[in-house]
Amino acid sequence: MLSLLEIIKKTTDFFAAKNIESARLNSELIVGHALGLKRMELYLQFERLLTEPELEKIRPLVRRRAQREPLQYVLGETDFCGLKLKVDRRALIPRPETELLVERVIAACATLPVTILDLGTGTGAIALALAQQFADARVTAVDRSEQALALAKENGERCGLSERVRWLESDWFSAIPAEDRYDLIVSNPPYLTAEETAETAPEVREFEPVSALTSGGADGLDDLRTIFTGAVTRLTSGGVLAVETGIAQHAALRALAEELGFTRVESQQDLTERDRFVIAWR
Repeated sequence: MLSLLEIIKKTTDFFAAKNIESARLNSELIVGHALGLKRMELYLQFERLLTEPELEKIRPLVRRRAQREPLQYVLGETDFCGLKLKVDRRALIPRPETELLVERVIAACATLPVTILDLGTGTGAIALALAQQFADARVTAVDRSEQALALAKENGERCGLSERVRWLESDWFSAIPAEDRYDLIVSNPPYLTAEETAETAPEVREFEPVSALTSGGADGLDDLRTIFTGAVTRLTSGGVLAVETGIAQHAALRALAEELGFTRVESQQDLTERDRFVIAWR
């Protein structure tokens, strides 16, 4: 029989040989998840000998991660803005950059938004975070993927926010009533070119939905152009549009926003000090 610490060390070495970043952290999180233990609880039980039934719980998760399936999919959940979200291959895994987008959105609103639209909601992360932040707002979240929308609804129930969000299957604005207006429109849309997607890590290109990563056009801007063009007529006076983008797309997006009549446009940087967010005021 092997101890808990020995299993963690063996798993760490196995992951390192597979070129998995943060191999020790991945090992601890997966072993802890399989055994129902938090990391601190692992540290307090390093000498504990593991039984064969316990090892049988660990092995399939280790195999999945060794095949470069994202850690979040293996664990089945991730944290986002204080919410514990279910994640699987139906939708893109929420990133820290998108948490930062939510922070920037909150800061950009001079007054509390009453109506909010989340375009391409995926897991429902942005919509649910904003519903939690703006308790009196009416939030609408759309996605063209029926499967992603089902996952978002599950997360709404999981977070106790399902009554706060209207979920709608829609290809961007296509199913949204023409008369609806919003104080805030936010989106983390596809913005990679097909070539850029092909160059991403195996965890991304082989497991996450391509439709949530790759946009049409040589510059990856097709979906963002649709969002900007549709948003200008859907925002209330003084309303805010906030989007996550590629780092080389800002000049084109600022020019488009000015052409469409937005009164103010800002590029904002992510945690690595690269242009990542465009915020525009109507």
